[in-house]
Amino acid sequence: MLLIKKGTKIYSVFMNRCPRCNQGRFWRYNNPYKNILTKAINENLSCSVCSLKYEIEVGFWYGAMYISYAIGVAIMVFAWLASNFLVPEIDIFFQIILISCFLIILSPVSYHFSRLIWINIFVDYKK
Repeated sequence: MLLIKKGTKIYSVFMNRCPRCNQGRFWRYNNPYKNILTKAINENLSCSVCSLKYEIEVGFWYGAMYISYAIGVAIMVFAWLASNFLVPEIDIFFQIILISCFLIILSPVSYHFSRLIWINIFVDYKK
């Protein structure tokens, strides 16, 4: 995999790594559902390798809501397209239920990746 190599932001996001050193974990677990279901939030406060403090400033994570919103819109569009192409005669009521279920089921994934993407926007890789 050429795109997912150490030192890239894609590597940091998809491998759950610190954006600065790409070695320490951002979340304690790679599985977003395990992070959410065990002790509420299992986000490390800082990197165990390079000691980067993940919450750069107070209110830093508010920006991750915009990323989460974009991921949510992508999930809704995917669910809508899938329901229209797989079952063309589906009722609008069932489409809304289907899209809502997708959003609820995938909300831990959205939360997991939105924070990783947001911090990778501001922190660069350093060897």
